[in-house]
Amino acid sequence: MYWIGYDIGSSSIKAALIHADSGKIKKTVQFPEKEMLINSPQPGWAEQEPSVWWKSVCMATHKLLNEADVDSANIKGIGISYQMHGLVLVDKNYEVLRPSIIWCDSRGHRR
Repeated sequence: MYWIGYDIGSSSIKAALIHADSGKIKKTVQFPEKEMLINSPQPGWAEQEPSVWWKSVCMATHKLLNEADVDSANIKGIGISYQMHGLVLVDKNYEVLRPSIIWCDSRGHRR
């Protein structure tokens, strides 16, 4: 049995496959290979599309399990860490309303 740990950052998704009994790392991966785009439609703004994070988590998971040759049925649980402050606005159906305002956005800083 294994645990998967995710670090969902603004540059990439990192994932680690850990033996549940020993706590030893079996495999780590990163997706995408290059940094994810940070949109800055105005000076000081920093936004990302949450759908890109989700797609990258899915790709990182696929890559992790394939490269480690582990069946997903052997995953006991997951843990997630997320980038610092971020705002994801959703409607009543949990659909994302706009790009996420991420930790390095400075529009709320008083000038």
